[in-house]
Amino acid sequence: MTSPYFTKEGMSFLKKLEKNNTRDWFHKNKSDYEDLIRTPALNFIDDMENDVSHLSPHFLAITKKVGGSLMRVHRDVRFSKDKSPYKTNIGIQFRHEMGKDVHAPGFYVHVEPGECFVGVGIWRPDSSTLGKIRDAIVEKDKIWLAAINDKNFRKHFDLSGESLKNGPRGYEKEHPLIEDLKRKNFIAISHFSEKSMLGKNVKQEVVKRFTDAEPYMKFLCKALQLRY
Repeated sequence: MTSPYFTKEGMSFLKKLEKNNTRDWFHKNKSDYEDLIRTPALNFIDDMENDVSHLSPHFLAITKKVGGSLMRVHRDVRFSKDKSPYKTNIGIQFRHEMGKDVHAPGFYVHVEPGECFVGVGIWRPDSSTLGKIRDAIVEKDKIWLAAINDKNFRKHFDLSGESLKNGPRGYEKEHPLIEDLKRKNFIAISHFSEKSMLGKNVKQEVVKRFTDAEPYMKFLCKALQLRY
C-alpha cells in the first residue's frame, strides 16, 4: 500500500515541472499540481496536527494553502541567477508559534525526486539568534553535547549547513567546541529513501524522527528563551 500523501504520480509531476519550469506550463497543469501536490500535502499537515502538538504544543501544524505549514511553490528569484519561477519539491515546516518565517525553529519535511529528508532546527538565523545559541553552547556545553550525542539523534541525524571559516568574534579560537560555534545554521538532517517517503507508514516514521530530535530542539528553544 502506498502513501495517501506523497505518491509516484506526485513525484512524476515534480520531475515534469523541473523540465518545464515556466509559468505557461504550470498554469496549464495547475489542476495536477492541486490534485497531486498541494491537496495531499495539506492532508498530511492536517493529519500531523495532533502529533506535532504532542511533541510540543508550541509548534504549529497549519493547514492553509497560503501562509501555513506548506511552503509556497513560487521561488524567490530576486537574488538568484536561477530565475526558474517554481520550486520542484514539497516543503513543509511545522514552525514555532513565535516564528514569523522559515528562519524560525521548526520541524521540516522535504519531498523531492532523488532527495527526501526531514530536518529540525533553525535555518539561517540572524546574528542575534546565532549569538544566543553560541552563548548557550559555551555556557551549557554538557547539555549541548548530551543533545547532539543522544543515541537516537546520532543514529538518524547529521548536523548540516554552512559554517564560518574562522571562529566567530568574541569566542575562544581554541574552544573545544569551536566547530559547533562556527556554524551559521543549526539544522540537522535525517535522510529518507524515496520508497519510505512514498510508503504507507510515512507519517509514523516522520513523527518518530521528530521525536528522536527532541533533545536537540529543546536545547535550541531554551537557548532562545522559547517554550518547548
